[in-house]
Amino acid sequence: MKIAIAQLNPTIGDLTGNAQQILDAAQKADAQGASVLLTPELALCGYPPRDLLLNPGFVNAMEEQLTELAQQLPSQLQVLVGTVQRNPHAHQGGKPLYNSIAYLVGGQVKQQFHKRLLPTYDVFDEHRYFEPHSQSHHFSVSEGNRTYRIGVTICEDIWNDDDFWSQRHYPCNPLADLADAQVDLIVNLSASPYTVEKQQLRESMLSHAARRYQVPILYVNQVGGNDDLIFDGRSVAFNGDGSLVYRGRGCETDFAQLQLTATGLSQGEVVPLPDCREAEIWAALRLGVRDYVRKCGFSKIVLGLSGGIDSALVAAIAAEAVGAENVLGVLMSSPYTSEGSVTDAIALAKNLGIQTHHLYIEGAMTSFDKTLADLFAGTEAGVAEENLQSRIRGTLLMAISNKLGYLLISTGNKSEMAVGYCTLYGDMDGGLAAIADVPKTQVYALCRWLNRRQSGVEVIPETIINKPPSAELKPNQTDQDSLPPYDELDDILHRFVEQHQSAAEIVAAGYARETVDRVIKLVSRAEFKRRQAAPGLKITDRAFGTGWRMPIACRRGDIH
Repeated sequence: MKIAIAQLNPTIGDLTGNAQQILDAAQKADAQGASVLLTPELALCGYPPRDLLLNPGFVNAMEEQLTELAQQLPSQLQVLVGTVQRNPHAHQGGKPLYNSIAYLVGGQVKQQFHKRLLPTYDVFDEHRYFEPHSQSHHFSVSEGNRTYRIGVTICEDIWNDDDFWSQRHYPCNPLADLADAQVDLIVNLSASPYTVEKQQLRESMLSHAARRYQVPILYVNQVGGNDDLIFDGRSVAFNGDGSLVYRGRGCETDFAQLQLTATGLSQGEVVPLPDCREAEIWAALRLGVRDYVRKCGFSKIVLGLSGGIDSALVAAIAAEAVGAENVLGVLMSSPYTSEGSVTDAIALAKNLGIQTHHLYIEGAMTSFDKTLADLFAGTEAGVAEENLQSRIRGTLLMAISNKLGYLLISTGNKSEMAVGYCTLYGDMDGGLAAIADVPKTQVYALCRWLNRRQSGVEVIPETIINKPPSAELKPNQTDQDSLPPYDELDDILHRFVEQHQSAAEIVAAGYARETVDRVIKLVSRAEFKRRQAAPGLKITDRAFGTGWRMPIACRRGDIH
């Protein structure tokens, strides 16, 4: 029996467009003789739909689209489509919807399967919308003289094996239930967001589960960027001995077929994983930027080019994401801008092939100084005046975005966002923060990798990589005037933000108590800035975005 896998890139809310993607994949599967087609979790509406699900009209439209899709599909093909279904028992106190898989065949919705385990950690909040179902599901497909029983799970249902996760406790084990039902195959239709090196974890978990229950597992994942989340695809299949027999493409749509026989799944293509961490992150960021631009209705990008390493990396990502001809880099020189920064920014733009425009902000700075002269009389120039430069630049970039219809992308990294080394309504301006989850040390690593990627062809000028980072808001300024060295800062931040270590634990790792306390204080004080920041593409386990829910008004003295 042939099973087709459609690794799709839906747009949230685009029911018609998403249904067309499913229909196109179904027609292809039918033409190639497949019996079953699998699509990702909530493929009909896109994941995560969030509070669109609170709109009854949206749910009604989804039900209508599903019925129409069923009628359009090849009549003999059996298609599993991710959607939602109303909970008929909601009046008894349950949530109004199920996160479901519709089993479509012969022009009808023949059966519905519902998600059992609902994630409520990190970026997930499924208990807000969905009722967990109490039973596992399977359906039967007859092929020749044999009938295959296929068990259906949805995303989190498969992340539950207590033998693999020694510290996780779930109310049920859908995999064990399906194994007890003696299914011939377990399929998992998923929308699992990307984080660095998550695929290795997925594959270890799935291989372990297939081997433990001695049943093949076929995992189909969504691909694409949706707001701050990136979905990397990389659908996989394992036989009952835990052996990998298929891996789909990463950060691309994909289509494949596998043969299910009495002995398991046939060997399919195994697309190699990226050869290094930087290649993996680059592909994810490029996809995230490309889809954010496209799905928000833009075609061109504008960003500030400072001659520094952060804007250089963002410009390189943008050029690959939407094409160099669709990127405008704006240089905005002040009296404190070094000649080297201008030269570096122009060299970068030439390497990338992007357009540039040079603006000079000294006149605007003078005008602000005159306007504020009476109110600021008797005070010394300091941070307020420095931040005005950044806010002038942000205003100019937003004006360009507004006038020309370009999407402004901000260029701040995770290290800066963590400690507030960024200016609200200044360099934080923009519709997307492309590298807001990329620590400064990783920014350097990505830039060096870019220069090695094409046999040493320079993308990022070495002068940008080698010079000390500086905001250039006053004479001879460097980041390390205000911050610890980035290798030290990033490790402290990783321990505190992602590993949830206490100040005492970080100090025990070898850092000075004064430095640790200062960094933690900076992280806390910058919360009000992060709350007003542009969405930042998530690539780590703990990003300052959807899954970060810290109070702004908070006293932390008793916590750390």
